[in-house]
Amino acid sequence: MSYHFALIGCGHIGQRHAAQIARFGRLDAVCDLDEARSQSVANQYGARSYTSISAMLAAEKPAVVSVCTPNGLHAPHTILALEAGCHVLCEKPMSISRESGLRMIAAAEKAGKRLFVVKQNRYNPPVEAIKALIEACKLGRIESFQVNCFWNRPIAYYTNSWHGTRELDGGILYTQFSHFIDLLYWLLGDVKTVQGLRANYSHGDHIEFEDTGAALLQLENGAVGTVQYTVNSHHSNMEGSISIFGSKGTVKIGGQYLNQIDYFSVTGEQAPALPAGQSANHYGFYQGSMSNHDKVYQHLLCALDDPAYRFVEAAEALKSVDIIERIYAASPLLP
Repeated sequence: MSYHFALIGCGHIGQRHAAQIARFGRLDAVCDLDEARSQSVANQYGARSYTSISAMLAAEKPAVVSVCTPNGLHAPHTILALEAGCHVLCEKPMSISRESGLRMIAAAEKAGKRLFVVKQNRYNPPVEAIKALIEACKLGRIESFQVNCFWNRPIAYYTNSWHGTRELDGGILYTQFSHFIDLLYWLLGDVKTVQGLRANYSHGDHIEFEDTGAALLQLENGAVGTVQYTVNSHHSNMEGSISIFGSKGTVKIGGQYLNQIDYFSVTGEQAPALPAGQSANHYGFYQGSMSNHDKVYQHLLCALDDPAYRFVEAAEALKSVDIIERIYAASPLLP
């Protein structure tokens, strides 16, 4: 079945969504406060351009709305689309508070529509391979872990932007590293206890939160580990990795974007031969996570066609928001 889509937000990530929508469905309408940007994307894909979400939803009848606006607007924009009778695919993070995420879920239930959330790093070949090992109990009892998120975001990234604000950005765990928190939960389970520290060392008044943090976590399964994160890696992104230590093996998913297996020692197992992964997302003077949005839309269509098909829906996506909120609550910002 071919689905009709509308797109809210025509920035870098919105344009990536537009390209995939054009591949897998039909893009009928786009909306952005920047009229020139909205019109440019509309012209590229033969869609209609709007600067008002309410006007677009009143005039159009899309089956699905893709929400690609700043983090703090995901909740209100998603709720508007659900109330208009549309399914929603929301970019990460689902929201920047558990409370707003619950309102999104309530709106979906009331409308009888489905709310999906983008978690494209779950489709990285090394991540899929290690997930299969864990599900087959090949690593044994999981004892400890280490998550490293060492990226670069210069001051220019935050200048004249919603990035860096508590209201619309929320913090670097939401904007840069929510995928790592999602994968920690997806691979190893929920968090039991948290303690941590945060600091803003290099970005001054350009951001309203940390540029560096470290947290010590105990998981519900008893494993203990750390999450260390910064956007102060000199000049460029350095590493994005997850190391897992089990009673029968140790593995490290690494590279800059969780795009390779850096270490593999598992009893009775050989390191998997992996297909080539996607390249990183390029956004001008910085890079983001691997680009798997084609897989996101493939799975989205399967889920829309088959209600029993497993795809990331709101209740599951809210777990990473909850964990990030708990890390921040337990991590004082140093003066």
